[in-house]
Amino acid sequence: SFFHLKLENKTKGKLQRQICQVVLNHFEKQYTKELGDAWTGVRDVLTHPLCWQYAVLFNKFSWSLELENTLCLKGYHPLFQETLPYLPASLKCYISRTPGRFPAQKHQPGKLKDYYLLNAASLLPVLALEVKDGEEVLDVCAAPGGKSVAILQCAYPGNFHCNEFDSLRSRWLRQTLESFIPTPLINSVTVSNLDGRWIGDLNPELYDKILVDAPCSNDRSWLFSTDIHQATLRLMQRKELSSLQLQLLRSAVKALRPGGSLVYSTCTLSKAENSDVINLILNSCSNILPVDISDMGKAVSQEFTLLGGTQQHELLVLPEKGKAWGPMYVAKLKK
Repeated sequence: SFFHLKLENKTKGKLQRQICQVVLNHFEKQYTKELGDAWTGVRDVLTHPLCWQYAVLFNKFSWSLELENTLCLKGYHPLFQETLPYLPASLKCYISRTPGRFPAQKHQPGKLKDYYLLNAASLLPVLALEVKDGEEVLDVCAAPGGKSVAILQCAYPGNFHCNEFDSLRSRWLRQTLESFIPTPLINSVTVSNLDGRWIGDLNPELYDKILVDAPCSNDRSWLFSTDIHQATLRLMQRKELSSLQLQLLRSAVKALRPGGSLVYSTCTLSKAENSDVINLILNSCSNILPVDISDMGKAVSQEFTLLGGTQQHELLVLPEKGKAWGPMYVAKLKK
């Protein structure tokens, strides 16, 4: 069938992608040290795109029973079946144990899409944020828009500010929002392309909830860098990422109302960009406290493999075969 043909061609493309040895060697050194034995299993998933998995996030604004039936026939099941500390009934996501990707929907102007394909672990920062109706919400680095769309599946913010500094990615973000969010609601969403490091000064103590899904060394895509020079440059500049992440977090802290909470997330395993950044913030901002998210961790431990021995305010999702979600680091703080 056409569906299978399309999937096969996509798969062939994935198969032909070459592992970038420079990046793998770098990860090998760093992650063997940081993750120990866990790295071997993670490396197996990251270097084999054929075992990657994609979740199907429903769009409640364009809901169809037909989609749910189709997914069930294909062996998908709802992702969150446990009782989570925060799980709006309107957030529906389906996953399958087997690798592969449900076909994506084409963008059609004026027509809402029914679902969004994503790494299931991307929903954890959104669930940790616990957005309630009427709140002022900021997504600092919002493109391509999956987490923004997920936030709007959970609640109706009073104002939702989606920001993306990169102008190309910002256009992509706008298109994503237009494909998923109906007209009256999209009016309560503000899309900007400011430098996230200045938002705290521009909008001090304005927001109840802030998501900082920071630019990071994206372990999955870096491993398949086609340009060796770009890969080498990325690895050299990797150290500078943590200072950018720190600046974005400091800005978010300024923009947060007292009593408000902030979630920081990345899609890297790197301690320098995860725990180290959060520890620096906790040690340097006397008005910031860690928030225990271990309940959420316990509730999702059936579907996600989490690194053991992390602090109560953080989670690190490790991809493994059959649960190829992540890498995803999540930490929660409050002012």
